[in-house]
Amino acid sequence: MERVTAADYHDIATPADPRLSPDGDRVAFLRQEPIDGETTESTVYLVDAAGDEGDDAGDTAEDPRRLTLAEGADAEPRWSPSGDRIAFTATRGADDDRQQLWVLPLAAGEARRVTDVVGGVSEIAWSPDGERIAFVQSVTADDREADRDLAVPEEYEPEDHPDPRVIDRTVYRSGQRYFDGRRSHVYVADADAAVDGATGGDPAAGIERVTDGDADFGAPEWGGAETLYFTEAVGDDPDDSVEIAIRAHDFGTDETETVHETTGWGAALAATGDGRIAFTHAEAERVSMRQTDLRVLDRESGDVTELTADLDRGVGRAIAPQWGPDDATLYFATPDEGKTAVWHVPGDGNDDPERLCRPGTVAGGTVGGEAGAGPEEVTVAFAASEWDHPGDVFVYDAGGDERTRLTELNADYLAERAVGEPEEVRFESDGTEIQGWVLTPPEFDPEGEYPLAVEIHGGPHAMWSTAGTMWHEFQTLAARGYVVFWSNPRGSTGYGEAFMQAIERDWGAVTLADVMAGVEAVADRPYVDEANAFVTGGSFGGFMTAWTVGQTDYFRAAVSQRGVYDLTGFYGSTDAAYKLVEGDFDAVPSEEPAWLWEQSPTGHADAVDTPTLLVHAEDDTRTPICTAELYHRLLRKNGVDTRFVRYPREGHELSRSGEPAHVVDRIERIARWFDGYSEHHDAPRALDRPDEEGLSAADDEGGEGGEEPNDEG
Repeated sequence: MERVTAADYHDIATPADPRLSPDGDRVAFLRQEPIDGETTESTVYLVDAAGDEGDDAGDTAEDPRRLTLAEGADAEPRWSPSGDRIAFTATRGADDDRQQLWVLPLAAGEARRVTDVVGGVSEIAWSPDGERIAFVQSVTADDREADRDLAVPEEYEPEDHPDPRVIDRTVYRSGQRYFDGRRSHVYVADADAAVDGATGGDPAAGIERVTDGDADFGAPEWGGAETLYFTEAVGDDPDDSVEIAIRAHDFGTDETETVHETTGWGAALAATGDGRIAFTHAEAERVSMRQTDLRVLDRESGDVTELTADLDRGVGRAIAPQWGPDDATLYFATPDEGKTAVWHVPGDGNDDPERLCRPGTVAGGTVGGEAGAGPEEVTVAFAASEWDHPGDVFVYDAGGDERTRLTELNADYLAERAVGEPEEVRFESDGTEIQGWVLTPPEFDPEGEYPLAVEIHGGPHAMWSTAGTMWHEFQTLAARGYVVFWSNPRGSTGYGEAFMQAIERDWGAVTLADVMAGVEAVADRPYVDEANAFVTGGSFGGFMTAWTVGQTDYFRAAVSQRGVYDLTGFYGSTDAAYKLVEGDFDAVPSEEPAWLWEQSPTGHADAVDTPTLLVHAEDDTRTPICTAELYHRLLRKNGVDTRFVRYPREGHELSRSGEPAHVVDRIERIARWFDGYSEHHDAPRALDRPDEEGLSAADDEGGEGGEEPNDEG
């Protein structure tokens, strides 16, 4: 069996956004796979929800069928209510990355483009009668005035960016891009329209602008064929507020009214035809420390019912809240001790939520079934990854309590790779039980001795498992001879609100205590060489990596990725994530500058002796590179072995959805940095090697660079 390598990333396909057909017979999903160093192919596939009935029930798979061309990047496959069409967004035929709306008839024919709009298309939603599709795009006031948000003139060429760039907003960039005067607005397209002239030759004739003005709208959700709900960010300064208005637009009267206001990190909506709206809510005060709950507004009575207030798990985003086929039951997902749990609760709040299934690490899903089906009869389609595979599509049949695997996207790859099964570990830190995992190298010898690689997750309010986006990185480090340890220290989600709030005003010390308690428990094992321990993490994990080397010399080397190094600099340069400082620390730099410096890794940089590699994305608007630049300079001034690796064209999602060559390079550089300080690897320091040596980018055959671990691991 071959060992997993960083370059294997090019060979791994993952599913996303599975959607169950209205009749429950089929599942549409996205299949994503790198095709070269810069591009990931994303296309819509279709698979039978029954699986391959010729195999053993409960563990079956069949070959899915590709529905869309491998041109551009597809996203958001959505079934029409009748199940005869699938709408999706794609960059097909575009000279830029603007997604447009397409509709594919399943019986026969090619997909047709419905929009040609300047702001791109996202958040698409079919009307219940199948005649219209709502969507969101981000446009400027000039775009709206010139109707470029309805149809782009053939001669129009957008400017790259304003020169000079004038900022009049508290939050003015996010997701690798500046807003540059753009606001997100809600639109409706005629589902039968086509850019090539199905609307009488005028592409704008099939598009209707629903919202306007200097505000941001989103989350369109139909409550009936003539009623569209959506959200608007409100408050004295909406950028600095977590207040959200829920609006309802009546197409019969062309009037919009506010039906409710909520608070939180954005709001997800789910509506019924009789005026009941489910929405997410989090308390506004120090919102980053609050779990998200689910509530229902009855428009007729005006009553709001809290559905999950007594559930000690926050509503997550793995599966969006949605009404079931009976229009009486709501389904939602939460993080739950290293897995995703799917729950159901009656919309009237008469019973407590009950867990339907706990399918693993989930990346999207939908609930369906015959009309009127309740929790005992529904089907859940979901994409999940587990320790033995990086991702496939499954369905869960509540009636038979059976899970069926519909795809084996990486069967050929996995048949040739040595993939290890992580061991769950539980340990105590300051009287609190912490969950973690240990992954040993292939051909593991319990009598041998191995170096230790410790991974710390981001967030800080996030949760790791045995799979998900870290599957490949963990398996690669183990294949290179490291025992890999990761955990969910206090501050993580999935263990209750008190657990999440335990890092209040103290990201560093509390998290470090938990991580080191796990490290000590693992290092007590005879096969772990405690003198050869290494640490890495990204985002908040980057913060914690830098914090750790400023507090202890335990680790021989460290790699800090996309981190926050100075909380004051982060507060001033990040997007809306500055609310983490206000919420988690209950502080702002103008009031407690010295204290925030002490809570920052830069405040302890003079204590660092550990060789530390810094990895960052140049277009990161979540953890902007400026604080990494400061931290790197301090390490250089203090004579620490360090290097600063910057990835152009990348944002905060570098490790998850960056350019494939960058994803591979990042993992290889982590391993190469560790190898150079490991007594178990015959490799010089990365600082003593030519920059490209040992990296697959320098390998003409595209293979994995670097050295194999020696016989001792």
